[in-house]
Amino acid sequence: MFLLLHDSKEKVVGGLEGFIGLGWFHIGTLWIAEELRGYGYGKALLSGAEQEAVNRGCLNAYLFTYSFQAPKFYQHLEYEVFGELEDFPPGHRRYFLKKSLQKNP
Repeated sequence: MFLLLHDSKEKVVGGLEGFIGLGWFHIGTLWIAEELRGYGYGKALLSGAEQEAVNRGCLNAYLFTYSFQAPKFYQHLEYEVFGELEDFPPGHRRYFLKKSLQKNP
């Protein structure tokens, strides 16, 4: 699955790449141009991708990120850490996160 974010001049300024398998949605890459971060574009891309994953039968989503990237961004959007590797790369951590895509009754 690929979603792209374009500016008013049709320049690509963000995107999301992921794949679906075995009922899970894996988010491989989520990127927003630095000058556009903090305006809700990442949340909107992720939300749209999650909805498309649900439409395609996914029950859960997962991803990994690094301590110097965006673990708090994903945790704020209800992703929970289920694993981490220390010193990956040296001096940092790699976090593995997951989220249920099933609506709570």
